Amino acid sequence: MIYFASDVHLGAGDEAAARRVERRFVAWLDAAARDAEAIFLVGDIFDFWFEYRRVVPKGFVRTLGKLAELTDRGIRVAFFTGNHDMWVGDYLTRECGIEVYTAPQLMTLSGRRVFVAHGDNMKIDGQPMLKLLNRTFRSRTMKRLFSWGVHPDLAMKFGHWWSGKSRKSHNNKDERARREGTGGGFDASLTEPLIEYAREYAAVHAVDHFVFGHMHFARDFREGALHVVNLGCWEKNPAYAVLDDRGEMTLKYLEP
Repeated sequence: MIYFASDVHLGAGDEAAARRVERRFVAWLDAAARDAEAIFLVGDIFDFWFEYRRVVPKGFVRTLGKLAELTDRGIRVAFFTGNHDMWVGDYLTRECGIEVYTAPQLMTLSGRRVFVAHGDNMKIDGQPMLKLLNRTFRSRTMKRLFSWGVHPDLAMKFGHWWSGKSRKSHNNKDERARREGTGGGFDASLTEPLIEYAREYAAVHAVDHFVFGHMHFARDFREGALHVVNLGCWEKNPAYAVLDDRGEMTLKYLEP
């Protein structure tokens, strides 16, 4: 079995809330490890992560220890950077044995072609400011300047402030969905940009399943041969996907 999760946002909120989410995530990792061949973490696992050459963010001991334990046992763990944790270095690979991907990947898993991406920089041609921010924050030059010129304490303070602004934006969309959406307040149009990206990509590539995070809304979308799974945010809408040995992918929800 192959498992997929995203948008855990470890470290978000107050200390009690952050610890609660981390314990839940570690418990999920334990459960998945019973039959997991691989676990794919599809971005924004951390609410903010920045590595200096010899410094990494404080905390996340339970998560990092568990991930190292899983890879030591021979379970493959793949980490895709999201817009909150794009500034990873070699720490997760060197200390925890994790594969790190900074771009979307089309992989063969369980005999199926699976496209995996966080989804934060897709279908944003009409948003020039967002495109500029994506290009700036993904710049190696920007990362080096930030690491050379900003003390780690200030970097963490800035990062958590910036991440909080992003979460607030998602929460505003969530509230708007409750007011305007159907089916329990879920507005399916929020995931439409990623589905449109999948339609265009599938027109020229053979893909059996698409897996995205980022939108914070869990959705299992099927349209003919097109299958798109959006993973949920662990703060309010925790969901994950499972690819079984036959190549069938299913979206599952965690119990409250």
